[in-house]
Amino acid sequence: MKICMRTKWVVATGIGILFVAGCETGSYVTDSASRVKAADWKTMQTVDVVLKEYSYTPDTLKFKAGTPYKLQILNRGENNHYFVAQEFFKAIATRKVQSNADGEIKAPYFSALEIFPGRSLDLYFVPVKKGIYSLHCTNNGHEEKGMHGAIVIE
Repeated sequence: MKICMRTKWVVATGIGILFVAGCETGSYVTDSASRVKAADWKTMQTVDVVLKEYSYTPDTLKFKAGTPYKLQILNRGENNHYFVAQEFFKAIATRKVQSNADGEIKAPYFSALEIFPGRSLDLYFVPVKKGIYSLHCTNNGHEEKGMHGAIVIE
């Protein structure tokens, strides 16, 4: 895994989405808009992941390439937690991230999501590039205490 020392952070207030520029190890899906438009969202599958102090449950998420998904990321912990999976975000066609309390952001690329305690974010996407991708929380010490996992696209 490549570690980036030159990262620019832009924080979108309200629902806690981080965009990161620089130090990319792979390229994003370039035809996201056409893949999202072509997907049959009536067949969308919903997958939940729960964030707590120092875990993701489940700690391995599996998706099938070409299938539309809504990933519900629920923070049941007492602290803000991050869902950081930069290479996974490069391997999907993103439709949007939605907060039922605050609205939605439509953007083709993300590198991390921050979820506040007691809140949730929904990521709508179509997996494209098969592989196994790392997932972790970037809060100080959280990954070392067990807040990490894997995302598989089959």
